[in-house]
Amino acid sequence: MKHRILVLGAGYAGAFAAGSLARRLSPADTEITVVNAEPVFVERMRMHQLAAGRELATRRLADVFEGTGVRLRVARVTAVDPERRTVAVTGEDGDDELEYDTLLYTLGSRVADHGVPGVAEHAFDVAGRPSALRLRDRLDKLDSLGGAGTVLVVGEGLTGIETATEFAESRPGLSVALAARGELGAWLSPGARLHLREAFDRLGITVHEHTGIEAVGATYAVGADGTSIPADATVWTAGFAVGPFAAAAGLEVTEDGRIVVDDTMRSLSHPDVYAAGDSAYAIGANGRPLPMSCASAGHTNMQATDAIVARLTGHPVPNVKKTYIGNHISLGRHDAIFQMVDRDVRAKSWFVGGRKAARLKAGILRTSLWATAHPTFGMPKRKRRLTATTTAAGAMTVATAPENAAA
Repeated sequence: MKHRILVLGAGYAGAFAAGSLARRLSPADTEITVVNAEPVFVERMRMHQLAAGRELATRRLADVFEGTGVRLRVARVTAVDPERRTVAVTGEDGDDELEYDTLLYTLGSRVADHGVPGVAEHAFDVAGRPSALRLRDRLDKLDSLGGAGTVLVVGEGLTGIETATEFAESRPGLSVALAARGELGAWLSPGARLHLREAFDRLGITVHEHTGIEAVGATYAVGADGTSIPADATVWTAGFAVGPFAAAAGLEVTEDGRIVVDDTMRSLSHPDVYAAGDSAYAIGANGRPLPMSCASAGHTNMQATDAIVARLTGHPVPNVKKTYIGNHISLGRHDAIFQMVDRDVRAKSWFVGGRKAARLKAGILRTSLWATAHPTFGMPKRKRRLTATTTAAGAMTVATAPENAAA
C-alpha cells in the first residue's frame, strides 16, 4: 500500500510543499493529496488590492498541479482526527473522510477579532478572497453614492498600512482613516517612519494614533476613550489567528491555535503531523517565534518537505535556516518601503523607499505567484524510493534517519 501524504491548504506554504513532495518522492511508493476550499490559488498578500478594485489574474489549482501527480480535492476541512489519521471534509461532492499516513497542516490564518463586540457582525477584512470581494462590493456601493463614504482601517501593522494606502489611492473619493493602538510606524527606522507619514499625508489618510477600538457598529467604531469614529466600512486588520481544527484534534497548540512544532516542523505531540506557514508555531534562527508572513511560509514549508522526504527515504534531515530579514510595505501602486531588520527583528537604519521599493515589492509578488504556479520547478528530478515497510493496517513504519544534517 502506498504511503498517503495529505496536505491541508494550498496557499503559499501548502501549494509549493505539495509540488516539492511530488517531485522528490517516487509515485510508486507515495500518494499525495491536497485539500483546498477554493479551486484557485489565492494571493493572500494582494487581497487588499482585490478589495480596492484591482483585477487579479487567477491560477486554477488543477492547472498548477497538472502533470505533477498531486491529487486535488476542492473541499473544506471540518475536522482532524490524528488518532485515527483521518480528516473530515465537505464540498460539492458531499461529506467525506480522507485517510493519511503523514499530514502536512498548512491551513493558514484568519482574522482575530480579539472578542471586540461588533467585529463579526459589522467589520470587513482582507484575509481571504470571499471577504475581500465582499468589501469590494461595499466600496463600490459607497462610490456609487457619490464617493462621500468613510472607511476606517483598524490596525497599524503591515496589512493595515497597505490596505489604507491602497484604498486612498485607488478610491480618492472616499475618506480613509486608520486607527492605531500606538504610534504609526513606531517599529520602523526614523527615516522609514518619516517616509510613511509623508505617504499618509500625500494620500490624505487621517490617522487616529493611540486609539484602540473597543466596539464596531454598522456606521461607526468606538475608541477606548468612548469617542465614536464615523465609518461606513470598518476594515479589521488588527491581528490574525488560526482555525480551531488543530486544537480540537488534541494537537499541542499555542493560545492562538498554532501547532507547536520542533525545528523540523514536526508536531511535538503527534509525530505523523507536520505544520507550515501561519499554522505553525516555529522558532526562527534568532530563537524567537517566526511571524505570520509569506517569508515564514517559505522557510517552514521547505523545512517541512525536507524533513518528510528525509525521514521517509532514510536520509539525514537538512536544517533550513529560518531567518527574517525585513519588511516590504506597499504604499499604493507607486510607493513602498523596504525596511531591513537585525537578528532581533529590530529595524536597521537602512531602508529603501519610493518607486524603487515599489518595484522591488512588485517583483516579490510576481516571483511568489510564479513559484506557486510552478511548484516542481528547480526540484531534483530523481524521485526517491521509500525505505519503509507497509504494515497490515496500511501505515508506514519508517526507518530511523539521522537528524539535523547540514543544509
